[in-house]
Order: sequence, then C-alpha cells, then structure tokens
Amino acid sequence: MNAASSSNSMPDAPGGCGAAPAARGKAVSAARATPPRPAAQPLPRHAPAVGGLTPFSTVDWPGTLAAVVFIAGCPWRCHYCHNPELQTRAARYDWRDVRAFLENRQGLLDAVVFSGGEPLSEPRLPSMIRDARRMGFRIGLHTAGIYPLRLADMVRYLDWVGLDIKADAQGYDDITGRRDSQRPAQACLTQLLTSGVDFECRITWHPDWLDEARLLTLARELARRGVKRFAVQRARASPSAPPVLRLGAHAQAVLQDLFDAFSYR
Repeated sequence: MNAASSSNSMPDAPGGCGAAPAARGKAVSAARATPPRPAAQPLPRHAPAVGGLTPFSTVDWPGTLAAVVFIAGCPWRCHYCHNPELQTRAARYDWRDVRAFLENRQGLLDAVVFSGGEPLSEPRLPSMIRDARRMGFRIGLHTAGIYPLRLADMVRYLDWVGLDIKADAQGYDDITGRRDSQRPAQACLTQLLTSGVDFECRITWHPDWLDEARLLTLARELARRGVKRFAVQRARASPSAPPVLRLGAHAQAVLQDLFDAFSYR
C-alpha cells in the first residue's frame, strides 16, 4: 500500500426504486452520482481487482481534486502498510459501476488517481486508464516501482506519478520483505526522470529504520539524479494516529534546499 493514499472507506449508496416516471431520469442520474457499493455477488476472477474508491481527495495528488481507485494486489509486504487487506488480489467493486460513477463526475473532478496495493499489478490497468482519459480526466498513479516494464508501457498515458521510495539500498529489503526490491524501484525512477511526466518521490520515515543521516544521504542522491519534488511522510501507527516522531528542523531545512519542492507531511 502506498502510505500517502487516503482511506478507501466510503459511504453506502442509498437504495431506492419505484420512482415516479417523470422523476426517473433524475433518480437514475443521482444514483449514478453516488459512490458504488461493494459488489453483492462475487465478481469473475478476471475482473479488475478494484478494492476501494475514494470519491474525492485533495491529498492523493497534491493540488488536484481527484477520485482515487484502489487496486487490490501487491507482491511486497511492507511492515508499515496501513491497508494490508489490499495486499491480496480481490475484486471488491465492479469496475463498470465505478466507471459509471466517474462518468457523472465529469466537470466536477480534475483527475483519477490509481492507487493500491500496487496498481501496476492489475493487467487491465491500461484499459481502465483509457476509460478514464476518454472521460476527460487527468491520470495519476501511485506506485512502489515494482514493475518497470509495465510502467514503461503506460507512462505516456500518465499526467502525474507518486513514486514511493522505501529506504536506501541498505534498508530496502527489510522494509519490503522481498529480496533485491530496490532494483525495480530504481529502474522505475530512471524511467520517470527521462519521461517528462510530472512526478514526486516520497518516503514514509521513521528513525528506527532510517535515521536522519541516512535519510539525508538518500535525499542528496535523489537530488543529484534529478528529482525535483520530494516528500517525507511521518510514520503513524494507523492512518488516524498522530505521527510517531518528528523530523528535526535541521534535516527539514537541508531537504528544503535540495529540492525545488519539498513537503513534510
């Protein structure tokens, strides 16, 4: 799960049937504008693994009003993951219902962000992105950089990417629970640096797994490679809990100087 992602909880859609014929068009339109419920029946195994939906968010793509579609499925097991239920692939929402909802958000939202889990784990993500683009939405992607070849295939269809940087080379595998996990993430970073797509690198930070000195060394290397936007997200025991520890003022000042845009969240 990308730690910056907003909650995938959502209100229940109101039921209702038997509207008067004259009001039926308005009732149907209102129903489609209401976020869909989880599917009542198990969806086919080949269905897109939509695990959640945030109807609108201003934090998942900073400065942009977006709906967030969460894809369930991720091969990594980051120990701080706040949505472990999205690690296993499962289709909880019908993409057709989500698509109908998005059609009614045209002109009200700027973008659709695909998050997770790991959205690049979804084989049908390219067609889902095309669906959203045809509606006029800009497209954002949250990724941990696990699938460089898949990112290469679709980067030209993206308007913004939030790339999770888990740690420095020494600490990557301890975070992800997978061997050699830094290699694909670095390959994805190289692609983004040469793609021309707007992107942000961000890290969820706690001194127990990356002290301030190592964090600054990592940040200097990212800046040297050409990263312009960087964010440090404070580790929390849960999404609603207060941050565990605070990054020092000196470290924040150094990071502010290293990047064109630095955010401490």
